[in-house]
Amino acid sequence: MSTSNASPRHVPPLLWLAVVVLVTINLRPFLTASGPLGQAIQSATGMDLRTFSWLTLLPMALMGAGAWLAPSALQRLGARRAIAFSLCLIGLGCGLRLAGSSSWMLIATAGLCGCGVALVQGIFPGLIKRQSPHNVAPMMGLYSGALMGGGALGAQISPLAVQWGWSWQAALAMWVIPVLVALPLAWHALGLMQATSTAPRPKGGTAAPAAASDTGWLMRRGRTWLLLLSFGVMNGGYASTVAWLAPFYQTHGWTATQSGSLVAILSIAQAASALAMPALAARSTDRRPWVLATLLMQIAGFAGLAWWPDAFPTLNGIVLGMGLGGCFSLFMVVALDHLPSPTQAGALNALMQGGGFILAALAPWIMAQLLQLSGSWITGWLYQASAAAVVGMLMLRFNPRHYASAMRAPELH
Repeated sequence: MSTSNASPRHVPPLLWLAVVVLVTINLRPFLTASGPLGQAIQSATGMDLRTFSWLTLLPMALMGAGAWLAPSALQRLGARRAIAFSLCLIGLGCGLRLAGSSSWMLIATAGLCGCGVALVQGIFPGLIKRQSPHNVAPMMGLYSGALMGGGALGAQISPLAVQWGWSWQAALAMWVIPVLVALPLAWHALGLMQATSTAPRPKGGTAAPAAASDTGWLMRRGRTWLLLLSFGVMNGGYASTVAWLAPFYQTHGWTATQSGSLVAILSIAQAASALAMPALAARSTDRRPWVLATLLMQIAGFAGLAWWPDAFPTLNGIVLGMGLGGCFSLFMVVALDHLPSPTQAGALNALMQGGGFILAALAPWIMAQLLQLSGSWITGWLYQASAAAVVGMLMLRFNPRHYASAMRAPELH
């Protein structure tokens, strides 16, 4: 019997759930903590809005580029060492923010965290499909919910820490703590897996079959690029919200704590929707109606920010958060749906995230440019609403009956 199929069962289910949550919860606080502290950071470092956008732009771009390297890293290092290395990068990036008194240091640490996040995001979906083959949708919901939940913690706790008397540098660096909690647990659990998420090498030491290890054939599929484009444009809304929602409301007289609380509420709604939507969509192989529903929520939320920002901001944040979180997790499921092999599906997911996050990284910068040119936030929020509408039109092409012909995946031997 192939060890690649049998070994994941050696990880107890509760331990696997704990690893998914505790590792994933570290992937967003370093991003969401910066926005509510924007005024303090800009005052101390002299950043303008365009420079400040690099705290989101750079790590998200690196998340994209790094995700493309994730299948190779997984093959060379194995899941255990790759995830441990990723967590160490995130922890180092967060810890170095204690010395973040300059803009270049903050941007560099954001980039370091982004590199660590990239490997986890590129590896975990494939591991989830391998470890939980009959529960992919709810497990991806759990993964996405933990991702957004970590964002809520960052947005809420960091500004509260400043209110309690911490320096803003310490409030950013504190996110090394959950990394230190997750690292030993992940090392232990992944050590129980006797095989990585790649196909096992033959005894002679030759490389794994090209279908398992080579992603070149995926790059030659039009569907891969359609997934990448749709995911990137959609996720630009999340990147812009993380970067600019708190600073936007601070221009309306809100404090750092108040604006951070709104980002946290939005992130909690994201987490709840990310957890629930895949479970609801699991009743059918066609996820499109659910994805379109989440995109409509995004359009409504961004329109609310543009035209009625002070009318029911909490309700609007919940609607927008549900749209962003549910859409993210559903896209992860849709990518995994395209291929039956966990290795191939994980590689497709990594490619989608790779190019997608590079595209998404541009959105906060585009919003800063629109603000600079127009003098108003309205144009930026309407740009995001339009982007969600475009993704909705692209999503109509994702008919599950055509997945096999769209991919024409080679067989594993």
